[in-house]
Amino acid sequence: MRIDAHQHFWYFDPIRDAWIDEQMKVIRRDFLPEDLKQVLAQNQIDGCVAVQASQDDAETEFLLKLAGENDFIKGVVGWIDLQADDLGTQLEKYQGRKLLKGFRHVLQGESEEFMLRPAFVRGVKLLHHYGYTYDILIFPNQLPNAVKLVAQCPEQRFVLDHLAKPYIKAGKIADWEKDLNALAAHENVSCKISGMITEADYRSWTYEQLVPYLDVAFEAFGPNRLMFGSDWPVCLVAGEYQAVKDIVEKYTATFSAEEKAKIFGLNAERFYNLS
Repeated sequence: MRIDAHQHFWYFDPIRDAWIDEQMKVIRRDFLPEDLKQVLAQNQIDGCVAVQASQDDAETEFLLKLAGENDFIKGVVGWIDLQADDLGTQLEKYQGRKLLKGFRHVLQGESEEFMLRPAFVRGVKLLHHYGYTYDILIFPNQLPNAVKLVAQCPEQRFVLDHLAKPYIKAGKIADWEKDLNALAAHENVSCKISGMITEADYRSWTYEQLVPYLDVAFEAFGPNRLMFGSDWPVCLVAGEYQAVKDIVEKYTATFSAEEKAKIFGLNAERFYNLS
């Protein structure tokens, strides 16, 4: 299968979704499976992984409902309070929900030290016991602590979203490169090639501008731990779905058929245990 490892659905709520600012107003509307299904077909993508955008239990149920109704949604990354005292009980209740593959907390909205809180680390460690993955959503300045988090959870499967959102618009790369390599040194961490054009200038980004960051990611993680993700519909503030896919296809044009298959599906299938 060709898999998009990262996209979102929502009924737009101007209060909850206040992060969608005026520059992003093109996505101030509902985005649901019927909006994505045709886009995936047009781009020869067989399925996707739906990732939480809101931080509440209702979000997980919302995505699971959509996945149950649309077979192209192959898996769900939900949200759960990882610091909850009864986390184990909550995770136990989800065990029969086979489309639920993992969880994510919006760490980019937290302090740098948040992810190292004992309660949070304990929660992440518990995910492994129940077979769930964890998506790391952070900014570059949070990478050093992400390395520390991962080091404390050697059995947990992690995937870094959006390459940790490098400062592409500003052209900064050195510190991010160093810290990304430190994270990639942990073999239990994979990475999504996603969210790049929205870290560049929305209107004037170029493929050539992205290449140095792709070079770093591919050198750090290699084709066995990288997976394509569109970040649809967020990507629409800077380009169409095909433009996002074309970036990765152009970069991997000289790769072997096996390597391309891994990046465009097999790695996501393996990581999220998709069927």
